[in-house]
Amino acid sequence: MLSISIAWLLAAQVAGAAPAPAGEARVPPKGPVVIMETSKGRIVIELDRARAPLTVANFIKYVRGGFYDGTIFHRVIPGFMIQGGGYDQQLVEQPTRLPVQNESKNGPSNRRGTVAMARTSAPDSATAQFYINLKDNTQLDGSTAAFGYTVFGDVLEGMDVVDRIAAVPTRARDQMFANLPVEAVVIKRVREAPSSGRPAAQPSASPKPAAITAPQTP
Repeated sequence: MLSISIAWLLAAQVAGAAPAPAGEARVPPKGPVVIMETSKGRIVIELDRARAPLTVANFIKYVRGGFYDGTIFHRVIPGFMIQGGGYDQQLVEQPTRLPVQNESKNGPSNRRGTVAMARTSAPDSATAQFYINLKDNTQLDGSTAAFGYTVFGDVLEGMDVVDRIAAVPTRARDQMFANLPVEAVVIKRVREAPSSGRPAAQPSASPKPAAITAPQTP
């Protein structure tokens, strides 16, 4: 958990972050926080390590390895979600680690502003690609009867940036990219926010799995 002083330091670092109303205490983040710098602005994400521990550990390994730096948001669907973290600006798919176990039944819901993992039709196929929900997409949640898409974080700051990305013009470019931004929306870098006592990541090379798809449009 971040200390209150670290939380306020993070708030000061976030461009355009609104101060808490007078008399209202700012609630410190409950999990690890990452800062995502994009060509449209900064997005700050709190990761839900308590309810999606395997997914968060997987995501942090990619962050610490600089995997997301220079990748793009390659699927943008207004009123649904924006997806990125798999391709560079030349639309070359980036090599990934082995897939992570599906944790969609652990509780977090695909609500507006949550961050979740994209995957193929196989439940345990998520690797690095993620999406941010633009509205409540509870039809993507897991249930006792079926697996859904694992939610592993919440946007703390920068939903205005997410909405700007959602508003960019898109076009189809073959069957792989049906909703590709006309002008690349680049993830410049993703880094962990300052914290203490963080566990060391244990990266390991692994084969590249099958191509990742996004959740189906409702």
